[in-house]
Amino acid sequence: MKKSLIITLALIMVLSLAGCGKTDSADKKSEGVMTYAEYVAAAMDSEVVVETYVQAKQSWWDNKATVYTQDKDGAYFLYNMACSEEDYAKLTPGTKIKVTGYKSEWSGEVEIVDATFEIEDGNFVAAAMDATSLLGTDDLIKHQNEFVTFKGLTVEPADESGAAFLYNWDGSGSQGDDLYFNVSLNGQIYSFTVESYLCDSSTEVYKVVEGLQVGDTIDAEGFLYWYEGANPHITSVTVK
Repeated sequence: MKKSLIITLALIMVLSLAGCGKTDSADKKSEGVMTYAEYVAAAMDSEVVVETYVQAKQSWWDNKATVYTQDKDGAYFLYNMACSEEDYAKLTPGTKIKVTGYKSEWSGEVEIVDATFEIEDGNFVAAAMDATSLLGTDDLIKHQNEFVTFKGLTVEPADESGAAFLYNWDGSGSQGDDLYFNVSLNGQIYSFTVESYLCDSSTEVYKVVEGLQVGDTIDAEGFLYWYEGANPHITSVTVK
């Protein structure tokens, strides 16, 4: 066997063996950091430390940021986390952060409050999980705050007037406020929201929802927020 071929084969073996121990950065947790399962098991109001990845930003004011984050196992909603405006600009989708705060619950929504964070090396952007079959089941809440998609939904009246959507939950708002709309699947109705701080009136999803008609069939994706039950914060709608 020629010497050059032997060297080539040896290099292939070395590279192959080196790759066997590699894991995605989203699989790794630093010392003292909780796994998602440990976070879920933690008592309410207890201190939690997690490593997670920014998926979207809802808002920033008064040096506080509200951020949707996720790792490969689950999602964490960070509410009013201490954050300078300069650091807020750095929280682009995929950015890895270490978060220390307190596990809390508000109307069914589990979140981390009174938090601080550090930016770390690493990047992960979650693909939308198809949660269509989980609507109306007890398993849906296990994916709270994750980036999800729902397919083949029917737009239902948002109130007794027959409108396809409302500005604010009670129709008291105007363009620029949150949009609320109802959808159905297999005879059950669900309330979806376009959160205006996340997707304002200039965004495509806001405009699409303003153009919905009762009876339209749609696919929708967004973050599985919870308010007295599933209340997804929708970031994209496709009319079929």
